[in-house]
Amino acid sequence: MKYVYIILVVVGVMACVPLTQSSTNSDGNPKDLQLIDQTYEPQIRTVQLSPVGIPMQPAVTALGQWNLLLTFDDLKGDRDNYLAKIIHCNFDWSKSSLQDLDFLTDYNEFPINNFEPSVNTHIPYVHYWYNLPAVKLPGNYVLVVYRSGNEDDIVLSRRFMVFDNKVTFKREGNLVGPSNMADLNQQINFTINHSNLYITNPLLDVHVNMRQNQRWDNMAVDMRPSFIRDIEKELDYRYFDDANMFKAGNEFRFFDLRSLYSPGRYVNRVNKNVKPFEVYIDRDRSRNGSPYSIYVDQNGGYTIDNYDYRQLPFTNYAYVNFSLYSPVLKNTDVFVTGAFNSWNMDRESQMRYDSAQQSYTARVLLKQGLYDYQYVTKSKTVPPYYFEGTNFQTENFYEVFVYYRALRPNADLLVGYVRLEKSTR
Repeated sequence: MKYVYIILVVVGVMACVPLTQSSTNSDGNPKDLQLIDQTYEPQIRTVQLSPVGIPMQPAVTALGQWNLLLTFDDLKGDRDNYLAKIIHCNFDWSKSSLQDLDFLTDYNEFPINNFEPSVNTHIPYVHYWYNLPAVKLPGNYVLVVYRSGNEDDIVLSRRFMVFDNKVTFKREGNLVGPSNMADLNQQINFTINHSNLYITNPLLDVHVNMRQNQRWDNMAVDMRPSFIRDIEKELDYRYFDDANMFKAGNEFRFFDLRSLYSPGRYVNRVNKNVKPFEVYIDRDRSRNGSPYSIYVDQNGGYTIDNYDYRQLPFTNYAYVNFSLYSPVLKNTDVFVTGAFNSWNMDRESQMRYDSAQQSYTARVLLKQGLYDYQYVTKSKTVPPYYFEGTNFQTENFYEVFVYYRALRPNADLLVGYVRLEKSTR
């Protein structure tokens, strides 16, 4: 990896540099499909799946109101032949037993024909977009994109959900504040009414998932009701122990890279002597124990934008350098995460300790835009929010998903969906 870095810097001073394609589909290093948000090649970047016109909104749509759009960049620089297919999943994101024609009206292979090359960018790329086809059943789905008709040559996978509200949420659910200032959790209470849906055994046939800020890494799966009221056809979800609550966390850190020539907040400097440019974010410090500060963030999301030319094909990529001042933590991995890397704690997002700077550092290739991020730890002894702290006032965005396992089809159908906001304003 170090050798590749040297080549990019030296050549980048003189010309645009396409990233080398890394197709790992081989007998020695096969691509194994994972039913999660994942990219399988390093040149596939800035993957977003969201409703048309509102990026970073949840990839959730109502049955019959189809509006999901996939966008991504291929930094190889030349157009490629990409196709997509859809996989139906159970409530726990395992592959269901349904056949393609159970949830689709067309053959399950869709060409991605919309593309646009970048213009005069430091790294040439091709931008692709694709409007997803409609499905017949509500539930969990994974969109898989692969190359040249070879379903084993996967380049990306993204999850999305389709709901058909057959149940209702009494009082639309609510977020309950802490009973004392020392409580750093957020409690989510809600009641499901299923009088419009005949359910013989709610404990076996109903599954409820919940997530915070569109994150998959700390999602609550298959939550059990606290009370069942058969006569009223209601399931009550009220929890009083920490195991069924979410840590409030903290508001997200952010930086403004919509301009490389007049960068915005929290960008310390930009090295323009190399191409792609090297961007250095202000050195961060731990916020654990600091007073809570309220400000508007994107709940971990990011927005692609370009103030330099005001046209998206001119939007550049740059290497963004993060640094977090801290003593080294023993037996602890530190990651910089957000929606920009699908909350994945992988090799690219893992930070290395620089003893000279007394800081954890990471270098990530990102497209111009406005980005939220946080530092997360992975350890047996250090909590995940070690550097960020957690405050009960933190504004978070929650989603509740209700699944029902019907006899026909024999699959988990998404029969209820609601969004909840925790706001201090």
